[in-house]
Amino acid sequence: MEAGFVHLHLHTEFSLLDGATRIKELVKRVADFGMPAVAISDHGVLYGAIDFYNACQAAGVKPIIGCEVYLAPRSIKDKTKQDQTSYHLLLLAKDEVGYKNLIRLSTIANLEGFYYKPRVDKQILREHAQGLIATSSCLAGEIPDALLKDDYERARRLLEEYLDIFGRENFYIELQDHGLPEQRKVNEGLLKLAEQYRLPLLATNDAHYLTREDAAMHDVLLCVQTGSTLDKPDRLKFGTEEFYVKSAQEMAALFPDHPAALANTLEVAARCNLQLEFGRVQLPTPDLPEGKTAMQHLRDLCYESLPRLIPNYNETHTQRLEYELSVIETTGFAPYFLIVRDFAQFARREGIYFGVRGSAAGSFVSYCIGITDIDPIEYDLTFERFLNPERIQMPDIDMDFEDARRDLVIKYVREKYGQERVAQIITFGTLAAKAALRDVARVMNMPPALVDRLAKAIPTQPGMTIEKALAIPEVKQEYERNPDARKLIDMARKLEGITRNASVHAAGVVISKDPLVEHVPLARSADGEPVTQYHMGALEQIGLLKMDFLGLSNLSALAQTVENIRRTRGIEIDVRNLPLDDAKTYEMLGRGDTTGVFQLESAGMRRYIRELRPQNVRELAAMVALYRPGPMDHIPTYINRKHGREPIEYPHPWLEPIL
Repeated sequence: MEAGFVHLHLHTEFSLLDGATRIKELVKRVADFGMPAVAISDHGVLYGAIDFYNACQAAGVKPIIGCEVYLAPRSIKDKTKQDQTSYHLLLLAKDEVGYKNLIRLSTIANLEGFYYKPRVDKQILREHAQGLIATSSCLAGEIPDALLKDDYERARRLLEEYLDIFGRENFYIELQDHGLPEQRKVNEGLLKLAEQYRLPLLATNDAHYLTREDAAMHDVLLCVQTGSTLDKPDRLKFGTEEFYVKSAQEMAALFPDHPAALANTLEVAARCNLQLEFGRVQLPTPDLPEGKTAMQHLRDLCYESLPRLIPNYNETHTQRLEYELSVIETTGFAPYFLIVRDFAQFARREGIYFGVRGSAAGSFVSYCIGITDIDPIEYDLTFERFLNPERIQMPDIDMDFEDARRDLVIKYVREKYGQERVAQIITFGTLAAKAALRDVARVMNMPPALVDRLAKAIPTQPGMTIEKALAIPEVKQEYERNPDARKLIDMARKLEGITRNASVHAAGVVISKDPLVEHVPLARSADGEPVTQYHMGALEQIGLLKMDFLGLSNLSALAQTVENIRRTRGIEIDVRNLPLDDAKTYEMLGRGDTTGVFQLESAGMRRYIRELRPQNVRELAAMVALYRPGPMDHIPTYINRKHGREPIEYPHPWLEPIL
């Protein structure tokens, strides 16, 4: 049975260190309640919008994308002491126009209006009000603030201003009741305004956590945010334990005299019908000769360079080239290859050392146009691992640049395609097991010796969780015998994995055909550069071109070494044309003298390299491929078979030419 209420004011974990509601758990809860829709309205950002949209769609719940924006008391250009406090304003997108306006508002707030918080002002709201529903919001709203100060006339003037900005049909008087005396006072004024102006009421619960039992966990989270502890009476805290995702029955019990306030949540949900379109690739336009298409130009470049790269090329090469070109034409990714070629050409012109990692080395087209330096035919590399005609998705070319000069490449890309079309990509840090324990211990004033014992007992390794750590004898013993340890671990377990902070992805850069703000909200990184508010997976889903520009210290060291040799000895070395059969080099590797050799210098790899005694690049490539979790178990077998100590066996004779 469908519930008679929809949550329209709700903060997820993407209201960083303020919201404690995880998106998947939220969607499951509202679906279990029978609610037909739910809204997301994080503070000032749209970080979680795409994940929220996907989770709702998967659960058959209508997603309503919103944002509780911060409103500057004056203009966003005003940034003095009196502008430190901002008001809250709830906005919900009715449709694609409203969603795009939310994107613009959040972008402006973060790039132009940031002053303690990302802020908009009323002039900006006027310019981007179309497609949005607004409400009088929570106690931190401008109208409730006036009512709290017994200034009904100001509240009335403000309401008229909002009605002028959004239109009467798009503004609701929002009622909340968390058992706070301030709300009772404000609600009286809000009801009077609603009656005077004949405006609809809207019941919400300003949910910051999932269940009533999560209130204590949320209290700890606020202390993590503010650097406070639970024993400080003046710390930031919510006044009651009522800020959770309530059922329709619980909400009806709060507003028995105003059933329309609950019914109107269903009306608002019915009015919000945003359908996001995914998968349309928004590739920027590469430089093309006049009268040529991207595909024609790509083909010309390949055949122009083929005789130079392989003077004695034959039918094997042309067949492979034609096959790859046909797949690229079918998938429509010719512009992508030309764009990446442009980056590679820039790096070569500027003398910036770079390399390509991953499956892109299997593309003969990439080799022909100068993206890679490896002939995939010579090394039997497979094109389909890179671009598969049966599974059409954007190819992924990860490029390594000298870490000391990576910024030059990003600067070039910004200048080439336009500042408004290029940004780095956000990434979110979560509370890992040990960090959760230490944060909670500090907030709860736990003995440092206790958290040190627990932290030392828990190994630092990927995938380690507090749940797994409880199987460790020392941790289990503390948990069972020490009440403080039990209290600490139970609370840390609740907070573990929650989104803690936003930062910049180490390599990701996004490039768009149109201004990015047409597709994705932007924020500003700690160093002042634009960064997307959506993470890498969401950007790929939207269809934006994502590039990985990795900074590699080994390439910087290599470039500096070559320069030092040139300067001190007068010898010019072309690292792209070194002999690959130098016996002394393989002797050095066989001794395990691999300090400074990328991917070969760890203690484990040195041991295996000494045992392998490689004689060619293929054997080195095999070792690098094997040295990772899973295949690593087969390294001894590979070494023994190489030296003839074990027979080589194939699962089937047909596989022998491949393996």
